[in-house]
This record gives sequence, structure tokens and C-alpha cells, in this order.
Amino acid sequence: MKNTDFIFTINKVCLDENYQPSDNTRVTTNFANLARGKSRQTNLRNALTMIDNSFNALTHWDNANGDRYSVELEIVSVDIDIEASGQFFPSIEILKTNIVDHKTNKRIEGIVGNNFSSYLRDYDFSILLLEHNKNQAQFSIPDNFGELHGNIFKHFVNSDTYKQNFAKPPVICLSVSDTKTYYKTENQHPVLGFEYQPNDSSLTEQYFKKMGLQVRYFMPPNSVAPLAFYFFGDLLADYSNLELISTISTMETFQKIYRPEIYNANAVAGKCYKPSLKNPDHSLTQIIYDRNERSSLGIEQGKFAEQHFIKPYQDVLQQWSNNYAQ
Repeated sequence: MKNTDFIFTINKVCLDENYQPSDNTRVTTNFANLARGKSRQTNLRNALTMIDNSFNALTHWDNANGDRYSVELEIVSVDIDIEASGQFFPSIEILKTNIVDHKTNKRIEGIVGNNFSSYLRDYDFSILLLEHNKNQAQFSIPDNFGELHGNIFKHFVNSDTYKQNFAKPPVICLSVSDTKTYYKTENQHPVLGFEYQPNDSSLTEQYFKKMGLQVRYFMPPNSVAPLAFYFFGDLLADYSNLELISTISTMETFQKIYRPEIYNANAVAGKCYKPSLKNPDHSLTQIIYDRNERSSLGIEQGKFAEQHFIKPYQDVLQQWSNNYAQ
């Protein structure tokens, strides 16, 4: 199959207090989960306020009143059409940050990526991985696990569609793993903070490596736990301070809401840090969400990918992925 038969379409929606998830959005996605139920508008308004406050706290220079900047968010949905069939599958959803400087009245482009959502990843982790280990005495990973997903992602980032819409490669910012231990190093960046090193590679790291992404862990100033930054190229050299802060303030806010045991803990991570989702010493935000629902829907969303993407195009996708890898 030729690359020209693989068509990506990008749709952008503003993430503000009036946002309502589209039918194609994974309902477990961070921002979609907030935008549901009777508290949806309050949830969104509070989350966006938290992001702005965090951004201004980190941009303390020439910002005496702590209100110089605000962050605007765009949801970027990527649909994929295989063989120019006219049938689009919602393949990837990411966030784009933009920074508004109220002192100069300028709008500064931020980073694309940040949050990462994918039905195909749900299939890999909630269907394929579980099925593979159903009757296994010892946990193992299927052959070629994550390769199709990784090749599609790399193909998207290298596509003309991506390059026409975004100036720089994406940065994905995730939580640390509660199964690993992280060790503080002496390396300190003025915005990203102290770097941490994990004691072992995680399945998430290996999965994102298939997507062409490397990872580094940093605990920014004012934070209580490290964040995982997945990126191409050179994270520290390729992005400005304001770009990096837009990602930190956005994604740490989501983590404070969804993983308060780690990111809204009352004690700061030390030199040797073991994250725990059972940590009782944490504070809750004033934002309502359903973490159990997010977990249970992973399987449902994986089945959606299997039914509408994997099974109908299995042979074509396998051939394309094999050729792409070569």
C-alpha cells in the first residue's frame, strides 16, 4: 500500500468552559471526562483557572501581579482514511497550547501533544495485551506489540498534514508510573526543574519508543512529583521556556485532578521517590470526575477500535506496517 493512500484529516476545537465532547472523542480522555455531567462547566472553568495560575506562577519574571499570561487550549483530533475509502477512523487526539501575553497583546504558539489519546492504544492494552495473558502463568508482551500504532503515529508526525499545521514536533506529558522508583539527579533546568531517573523501563516507555519518542523525567518548580516528557529531538534545546511552561501548567493540572495522590500530595518527592496511588496524604481539587468509569471504559473503547479499524483492515494494515518498518 502506498503512503499516498493513507490520508490524515485534522479537526481543531477550542477547549473552554463551553466545550462539549464530539461523538468521536474517547470519553476517558482527560478533558472529555471533565466535560460531562451537571458539573461540566464548573469543572472546565476551574481546570482552566488552575492552568493559568500555574503558568503565571512559573513565569515570574516581568509578571509582578501574576496575571500577565493565559493559556488557550485546542483539541486536535486526527482522523485516518485507509485506501481513500472515504471512511474515517478517529486515530489520535492531542492538545495544542497557545499563550496569550496580555502585556504585549501577543498570541504565542505553544506545544502540540501534551495529552495523548488513542483508540488503538486502548485496543493494544485493554484487548490484545489482556487476551495474550489470559491463560499465561507469567506476564508477557505479544510479538510486535505497539508496532502498528507506533508506525501510524510516526507516519502522521512526518506527514505533510502535520507539517502544514504545526511548526515543531509534539511533546507528550504523562504521569510517572506507580510501579517504578525514581532517583533525583543533580541536573537542574530553570523551567523543567530537577531531572529524575527511573530504576527500570516501563511498558509505557517501551510503547512510546515504538512511536519514535524518547522520555525524560523532570520535577518542575512548585511541583511535588516528576512528570514524564516524551519527545523527539532535544527537549531542552528545541523548545522555549514559555512553550515548556504551557505544557507543564496544562498537564500537571490534569494530573492534580486525576492523580491527586501523586500530583497533589502534601509532601514533595525526595531523592528517592516511589509514587503511590494509595497515598492518603494528599489534597483533592474542587473538580468532580469518575476515575472508575475511566478505567472500565478502556475495554469498551478497545473493542470499538477492534470492530471499526483492526478487523476490517487487518491485512492491509499489517502489510502497510511491515513496509513502513522496512
